[in-house]
Amino acid sequence: MTPDFVVHLGKEAISLMLLISAPMLVAGLIVGLGISIMQAVTQIHEVTLTFIPKILAVSIALMAALPWMLQKMLDFMHALIARIPTLAS
Repeated sequence: MTPDFVVHLGKEAISLMLLISAPMLVAGLIVGLGISIMQAVTQIHEVTLTFIPKILAVSIALMAALPWMLQKMLDFMHALIARIPTLAS
């Protein structure tokens, strides 16, 4: 196992983590931005107003993207397990 391989594996893991977390982060960002605009227009500045819509949006995004996320993680793990014999040499 060379240092280059370890760096490459770390880079793949981080990019997979960012890719998998993107749907929930984007959903939370869009809902948070929409709530913030609504609060600015109506001048209702209640901090707790954003929690429930964000939680619902992130939960819905998680349920919608979960099969895709699991498939991406399984593909990564299959590729990682397939590389194990080449690491012993």
